[in-house]
Amino acid sequence: MVKLIHTLADHSDDVNCCAFSSSLLATCSLDKTIRLYSLSDFAELSYSPLKFHTYAVHCCCFSPSGHILASCSTDGTTVLWSTHNGQTLAVMEQPGGSPVRVCQFSPDSSCLASGAADGTVVLWNAQSHKLYRCGSVKDGSLVACAFSPNGNLFVTGSSCGDLTVWDDKMRCLHSEKAHDLGITCCDFSSQPVSGGEQGLQFFRLASCGQDCQVKIWVVSFTHVLGCELKYKSTLSGHCAPVLTCAFSHDGQMLVSGSVDKSVIIYDTNSQNVLHTLTQHTRYVTACAFAPNTLLLATGSMDKTVNIWQFDLETLCQARSMEDQLKQFPEDWSEEDVSLWLCAQGLKDLVGIFKMNNIDGKELLNLTKESLTGDLKIESLGLRSKVLRKIEELRTKVKSLSSEIPDEFICPITRELMKDPVIASDGYSYEKEAMENWISKKKRTSPMTNLVLPSVVLTPNRTLKMAISRWLETHQK
Repeated sequence: MVKLIHTLADHSDDVNCCAFSSSLLATCSLDKTIRLYSLSDFAELSYSPLKFHTYAVHCCCFSPSGHILASCSTDGTTVLWSTHNGQTLAVMEQPGGSPVRVCQFSPDSSCLASGAADGTVVLWNAQSHKLYRCGSVKDGSLVACAFSPNGNLFVTGSSCGDLTVWDDKMRCLHSEKAHDLGITCCDFSSQPVSGGEQGLQFFRLASCGQDCQVKIWVVSFTHVLGCELKYKSTLSGHCAPVLTCAFSHDGQMLVSGSVDKSVIIYDTNSQNVLHTLTQHTRYVTACAFAPNTLLLATGSMDKTVNIWQFDLETLCQARSMEDQLKQFPEDWSEEDVSLWLCAQGLKDLVGIFKMNNIDGKELLNLTKESLTGDLKIESLGLRSKVLRKIEELRTKVKSLSSEIPDEFICPITRELMKDPVIASDGYSYEKEAMENWISKKKRTSPMTNLVLPSVVLTPNRTLKMAISRWLETHQK
């Protein structure tokens, strides 16, 4: 599924961070340098290494366009570099001169966040390089930062274990103890969480910490109801503090690296472990997925950066269609469609389907005319095979939908429940749907229209187990 294709061993001390743009890989180290490599052959660029910092470089990140690289250091500065020639564009000094542990660009490149050991977090104007806003957390050093995909929120993590949610005006919206012994890293998935009502935004967040855990959260935000950070699950696998985590560009995978020297790759949807990599000889301190290719970089205190490549076809085999069909095809992402194509022996069409942004709904609506006119599939035999496979999928979806027991269907969404809860009216609902119902100040039962005695929702574990058993039986 994943193979080691290259090892970079140019740093003379611990590797602290690695980051991808569409064409480059950046790495930084305790050796005070940042190094840049071309993704075409992993050759180091002529102007690398970048030297300015006088102490360890803790973090580096590319602007969304890839034209600018930011780095931050114990020397109290955050530096912007041109990726075209390696020239220094700006040096921004943290208020108070505290060591800067993390930096991150907003999705629209308008600002850069930097977090420091004294608990301060600064939003810099990325164009003028001037300080825009400054805030601080109550306790601990800031060691982690991530922007939501739409840029309206960002989250910081501290060494005392708190996750803090900020809006783009630097107002603290929420703070919560997430990891008992301190947070080490956090990352947002680029893919929104399904089920959000209009005006309510849901984002999946991963965090990891010194407590040896990787946790999944859902952050929701609306100007009316405010911000919520909800714990969803804990991913198992590591037996020592987890130092780094990152989602893949499509949100389908999550990777983590640990003091136990291992790298674990999870399927985001099923939360199953896809692969465990154990080639590093010391703590794994950094990991990053490339945006446009199936590449993963992992950095370590062994002074190396390993480059891993995923094979889409074997990845499809690892994430079996049984697991994939636990999501209904109309809910598939573009990556799920790519995996399905590979499983059907249609790997050569992956590029065409991705170029045309074909997700599950688009897949089920494809016709002979759209395959010919829109996707430009000229081969009659290939078109016929695709249509035949799509028809098989439609039949399976129709059969599956018609067989679903009515008690497994949420009365609000009319869809198969994934996380059923019992409301005070005695009926079971999909948790997220009922929470949204109540959040709109509807204190009446969706089934009886009578006033709910209470808004407390109790997990219906018996029903959830029954749905899981039914899925196992009917989706083979």
